[in-house]
Amino acid sequence: MNKFTLRQILIPFITTSMIIFIWFGPIPRNPLENILISILIIFANYLEFGGKPFFRLGFRCEKFTLKNILVLAPLISLALFAFYVFVVVPGITKLTGVPIDYSSFDRLEGNLQGCLIALIVVWATAAFGEEIIFRGYFMRQLVKFFGESKVSILLNIVLLSSFFGFMHGYQGITGQLVAGVIGALLATIFYLRKYDLWFVIAVHGFFDTFALACIYFGMT
Repeated sequence: MNKFTLRQILIPFITTSMIIFIWFGPIPRNPLENILISILIIFANYLEFGGKPFFRLGFRCEKFTLKNILVLAPLISLALFAFYVFVVVPGITKLTGVPIDYSSFDRLEGNLQGCLIALIVVWATAAFGEEIIFRGYFMRQLVKFFGESKVSILLNIVLLSSFFGFMHGYQGITGQLVAGVIGALLATIFYLRKYDLWFVIAVHGFFDTFALACIYFGMT
């Protein structure tokens, strides 16, 4: 059985409580709040692990290569996006009988300037922000506490992908379920890549880039 110090228990508890407060407290939600939470997580990891906050999240210098980030990640992302478009979205839409609510992106159709700004925002808040929070922090914390058995990893992925989907409520029930499936696949990639956070950030970022291109050209 794993043994943990008081620091290893208390700091994640306080950090998680603060994240929940930022998400669900009285302060109105802000598109940039994931950046604030990411900074909080890096600081918390620094306190918990004694000066190795980025390494513990999965940021490893040896993994940051042009082949991984600019070749393999875009290819995996393209395959994931094709699976999303041709399998996940149609399948879940048929199951629920309700299309994904893309209305929050309507203003971006044919809007080049808006899409370029949105591209920067999604890379910062979704690719980096969400991956640091869900995969780099929460997934690694659950692995720390419950180990890497197949059952533990499966429950880890199901739990966090369900919450990941829940956080996409602005896209309706279909959007939430689709986001949950994609979150589970991103978590699986993260696990199979030995917790390489650079890689899963790149996959997420290119996935959102493809999605924005479709929105710009009115293909949603």
